[in-house]
Amino acid sequence: MPAGEHSIVVVANRLPVDITLDADGAVDWSRSPGGLVTALAPVMRQHEGAWVGWAGSPDLSLDPFEADGIRVWPVTLSEQEIADYYEGFSNGTLWPLYHDVIVPPEYHRKWWNAYVAVNRRFAAAAAEAVAEGGTVWVHDYQLQLVPSVLRMLRPDVRIGFFNHIPFPPVEIFSQLPWRRQVVEGLLGADLIGFQRSSDASNFMRAVRRLTPLTTKGRAVTVGARWSRPERRVRAGVFPISIDTAAFDELAQSEPVQQRAVEIRQELGSPDVLLLGVDRLDYTKGIRHRLKAFGELLADGRAHPPETTLVQIASPSRERVDQYRQLRDEIEVTVGRINGDYGVLGKPAVHYMHHSYPAEEMAALYLAADVMLVTSLRDGMNLVAKEYIAARRDLGGVLVLSEFTGAADELGQALLINPHDIDGTKTAIMRAIGMEPRERRRRMRALRRRVVEHDVQRWAEDFLSALSTGRSEA
Repeated sequence: MPAGEHSIVVVANRLPVDITLDADGAVDWSRSPGGLVTALAPVMRQHEGAWVGWAGSPDLSLDPFEADGIRVWPVTLSEQEIADYYEGFSNGTLWPLYHDVIVPPEYHRKWWNAYVAVNRRFAAAAAEAVAEGGTVWVHDYQLQLVPSVLRMLRPDVRIGFFNHIPFPPVEIFSQLPWRRQVVEGLLGADLIGFQRSSDASNFMRAVRRLTPLTTKGRAVTVGARWSRPERRVRAGVFPISIDTAAFDELAQSEPVQQRAVEIRQELGSPDVLLLGVDRLDYTKGIRHRLKAFGELLADGRAHPPETTLVQIASPSRERVDQYRQLRDEIEVTVGRINGDYGVLGKPAVHYMHHSYPAEEMAALYLAADVMLVTSLRDGMNLVAKEYIAARRDLGGVLVLSEFTGAADELGQALLINPHDIDGTKTAIMRAIGMEPRERRRRMRALRRRVVEHDVQRWAEDFLSALSTGRSEA
């Protein structure tokens, strides 16, 4: 296949821009928020890189175009492919399977066939865009077959893959009827990055269980095939982060500082403000969090309105039955808690099912005394890091699930098992009653980690390891 002109190509399910068409059919775009775009934009501009991804609307066919110094390379998906590849196989099969089967995955051959077809289309676009001897960095569980297809199309390029979500133990992964095809798809890469050491270990166990390939440590030897020489695939650990400096600066701005004061006043100036911020997803442990808080109220250990919980649950995958059911369950639970323990005009739980801009989120983080992250399984959880980045004042306490990738880095948080409701209640009460000196000590250590290991360093570490042949950051 002829080489393209871009020395670095990023391949992700979505483009880094939101695309709209005006009445005349002209393309308009705005930059998408998100850490991945923030981390990679400088590298892409420096090397005149290209970004391959879906434009976000069905049957939208566009030629590549320039956006914010990046060559945007749209991939077209039909309405049926969105249903089968994205909502089906990616989020109905892989997402629950990779998150400890919190809900049962569904296995449909029609979904798998769509996944294969779409992955081939993404790989073909990357092969067309990348220059001779260039680098392609593929992202996340929607595109696990792209590395092997791209390897066949363009054996001259260096290929990296990063898995943003957990990789499950082989005993769970083996449920997947197409388990070997997925492993072989990932092994098309030169470097496969994971959030946690346990994820990399799980992948290596899957390679050993499901293929005859030779492994040593976190390296896999893929034998020569046809005209392609023997090569070595490495698995590494590269925990992702946030744009810490930018979030810190935002939180210190006068409008955000003033808004934080206003938020507490609007909530009735509670003595203690607890905060939860999540996508509305069954992996986030929102029901467990509400159960723990409700029991603290029932036990008389916390008293509204002096102690109140704000729960932000941004909409997610609302066309999927399991997510609609989850929303109903959470709203019923919130209503019951407020009915039992709220007072007129002052609910015990303030529940919002919509998204907020970054400025409002930073103000909420500043206003909150305790941040509750109770995920049942999470690749990283960047909300925990945003909370830390916002707290230059060294105030606030982070209560963090041990089942998040962030728990490996943020040891000065109060770590919990969210399935242990009594333990979670104890941690919440400890956070509420923590002495200011201990709060500052813990937050200072947490901020040091988040400041030193930001998203730019994450991207640099991965790309450096990919280019030099190392396995670790």
